[in-house]
Amino acid sequence: MRTSVPPTGQLVGRQAEFRRIDELTGAAREGRGGALVLRGEAGIGKSALLDRAREAASGFRVVEVCGSQYETELPFAALHQLCVPVLGQLGELPAPHRESLRIAFGLATGTPDAFRIGLATLELLASAARERPLLCVVDDAQWLDAASARALAFLARRVGSEPVAMILGLRLPSAPGELDDLPGLFVDGLSDTDARALLAARSHVTLDEQVWDRIMAEARGNPLALLELPRAGGYAPPDTSSVPTRIERSYQARLAEAPPGARLLLTVASADPTGDPGLLWPAARRLGLDVATAGAAATATGLVEFSTRVRFCHPLARSAVYRAADAAQRRTAHGVLADVTDPVVDPDRRAWHRAQAGTGPDDDVAAELERSASRARSRGGVEAAAAFIERAAALSLDTGRRIERTLAAVRANLDAGATDTAAELLSTVENAALDELQHARVDLLRGQIAFVRHNDGNGPMFMLRAAQRLSTPDPDWSRECFLDALEMSLVVGRAEGVMDLVLAAAGTGTPTPSPAGTGTPTPSPAGTGTPTPRPAGTGAPAPRPPDILDALALLASDGHRAAVPAIRAALDGGETPMWTRRPALASILACELWDPHTHSAVADWLMKTGRESGSPLMLRLGLAQVASSAAFRGDFGQATAAIAEEEAVADAVGGPAVWYHRLHLAAMRGRRQEASELFETAAEAATARGAGQLVSNVHWATAVLNNGLADYPAALAAAHRATAPGDLFLAGISLPELVEAAVRCGEHDTAVTALESLTERTEAAGTASGLGVAAYARGLVTGDEDHYREAVEHLDKSPLLPYRARAHLLYGEWLRREGRRRDCRLHLRTAHELLSDAGLEAFAQRAADELRATGEKARSRTGHTYDQLTPQELYIARLVATGATSNEVAARLFLSPRTIDAHLRNIFRKLGITSRRQLRDRPDLGGV
Repeated sequence: MRTSVPPTGQLVGRQAEFRRIDELTGAAREGRGGALVLRGEAGIGKSALLDRAREAASGFRVVEVCGSQYETELPFAALHQLCVPVLGQLGELPAPHRESLRIAFGLATGTPDAFRIGLATLELLASAARERPLLCVVDDAQWLDAASARALAFLARRVGSEPVAMILGLRLPSAPGELDDLPGLFVDGLSDTDARALLAARSHVTLDEQVWDRIMAEARGNPLALLELPRAGGYAPPDTSSVPTRIERSYQARLAEAPPGARLLLTVASADPTGDPGLLWPAARRLGLDVATAGAAATATGLVEFSTRVRFCHPLARSAVYRAADAAQRRTAHGVLADVTDPVVDPDRRAWHRAQAGTGPDDDVAAELERSASRARSRGGVEAAAAFIERAAALSLDTGRRIERTLAAVRANLDAGATDTAAELLSTVENAALDELQHARVDLLRGQIAFVRHNDGNGPMFMLRAAQRLSTPDPDWSRECFLDALEMSLVVGRAEGVMDLVLAAAGTGTPTPSPAGTGTPTPSPAGTGTPTPRPAGTGAPAPRPPDILDALALLASDGHRAAVPAIRAALDGGETPMWTRRPALASILACELWDPHTHSAVADWLMKTGRESGSPLMLRLGLAQVASSAAFRGDFGQATAAIAEEEAVADAVGGPAVWYHRLHLAAMRGRRQEASELFETAAEAATARGAGQLVSNVHWATAVLNNGLADYPAALAAAHRATAPGDLFLAGISLPELVEAAVRCGEHDTAVTALESLTERTEAAGTASGLGVAAYARGLVTGDEDHYREAVEHLDKSPLLPYRARAHLLYGEWLRREGRRRDCRLHLRTAHELLSDAGLEAFAQRAADELRATGEKARSRTGHTYDQLTPQELYIARLVATGATSNEVAARLFLSPRTIDAHLRNIFRKLGITSRRQLRDRPDLGGV
């Protein structure tokens, strides 16, 4: 057999991987940072490639972290490890960012701001890279704690303008996580030629050709397997277990040859995720070990290296040692580690070790873990909080405390996104002896779990049952649960009938079916909006004033004319408007009333509250509402900028995509291909999530798009689908599309029916916007010029520019068909100017076609700034136009100031300008 033999220490067969790593570090040297995730099975060579990256990054400053299987419960543990070498630059950060990192790392108390932590880490590393480029090496990324993984994913997506390279090693298979969307490289096994070269270079055991071939076959190109399997001489029977398992067995074979003291020392080292010699050696002495002798024997196995940190030769070696110990030995190791861990400096790790050292329930340890959970939550570690409180529940002796802690663990796992774990935990207490309030909490948690799972439509039904249980002991909480169920049902969509069941149960006493498989129906509270009477002797509750549930129940039973005053009263809410408590529901109701002014007030409040509180959920909701409001007002620049910021926030916190504001903008803009692709993607997401309201949004947007394109049959079909479920807001706003498409398709009866419904809604609401839209719809159906004039008059008072322009367009079209060419030109010209200036391209083209039919050529519109820039660039340009600095813009978009400056150079080039002052002089760049 002939094969080339690589020099000791040199990797073989990894030229492609070397090129990718060199490209990454080369770009970082030039100030173009990036990230690369090396993905592959255990032992495939990821760690060796990370070592190669360290060696090749000459001139770089290197910071590194290794994920630990035993530290996944400690929030920001890995991020802290990465940042420790550069914490000297912490003083250069703005005070809020500096404080956020101190809180995250447990150096200060307070509630961490997820936005600021990510941005502060970016600024810290960028500061460290100012003198020379920075290489961040992350091994065993599959074991990063969740908070650190989010922060590192945030960094990886934002170092593009910094001299920072990030290389991460991720073992496969691994659970889906924050790093999945980062650029990656799959590290596969070596080819036969390269595998033979490696085996020949590194094997010190003489093997015959038959054994050689069998090792090659069993290793399947895994470098670590090629190095470990020959240690058994190759004469063991063929092993059908996985390669990592065989490698672990090889490590355990080495362990078995060590003396007892060395084995015990290695067990303690494997149980300590920090690799801190300051813990290992005191723990060893507590066990009575001769540190020098045991340490030397442990080192001789080749499994571990004792230096400034305790390092195992491979993560599989650590797990092999830990698994080789029996349960009693592992408990002993954790016990001594708990004894030597400072309860003041590191109380959470001490609590964790104490929990692992126990043999059964222990209320003292459970209480300590509960305190750790509280600390973890206060630092933003929801996953860690869930793990601590779950363990605390398992160790609780007292039944009542165990139930309370289990319910808290269910809540914490829900917050952490661990829905299956939450459901499994909840099942352990469902048959326990619960009081009525605990039964209600169980139902609430069931409802939230079902809602998050998307494919389980029972969420609102569980919430209803909780509300009914609470109607006597806590009527106010009961009412809030009814509202929770209502908001859930809005997402599911009215087609499922859930919203009507909620309203019936809350307001009319109709029995509510139990969720599927949960038993018999539960009676609803009696009466119409009055809680069920309390038991004798407790005193009758004071009469409750009507609320939004009563108003919506009235809407369902008696229609808009009867219900709108009650809806308006609930929406305004006296001294505290409804949107301060239920902003999402308030937004929908404002749109149901065709009230853009209230909708804008809700959006403004959300933005202000979101920015002041730092709540990602509140800020994203506010930005989405701002974008939708701007789209309906025809301000596509503001809509695009708000969408860009919302996406930046979503990216920063790893939140799911929000669709409806993008649908609203695409529908109004009217670009067929671009809109159709978005609609298709949104429809797929809506179907997967069981979001009926999002489906209706897609249908409405499709109807608007096709009415603009004059594809009336397609618009008619979409409008039918949008109005059919009867969803709040969407059914009403789809009716004008249905009327227009039905008239154009000759379906007079459909148009008349839709107009009647639209008229009832808009006359009851009495807003200029609603009355104007209904008037032009009436003109379409009747052909009466007075209605078109009325529409123009009403909509001149409305901020909804697209509808105002469409009123002129429809009036102009009617006048042209009546042969009144001179009269029609005025309205068609007005429509075209409004539509083209705003960027409603499909409707503007319709107006242009109508003008050409009169013999007049429509003027060409100049390009919009938002057509020349990306959404992110437009957002930056609008902020800078208001006088914002690069630092201020960077904080909004969670980018570094250097990245903002790079974007500004592109903006200047695209717009043909050279300064910030010229941005401020552009009239189409209003504030955001």
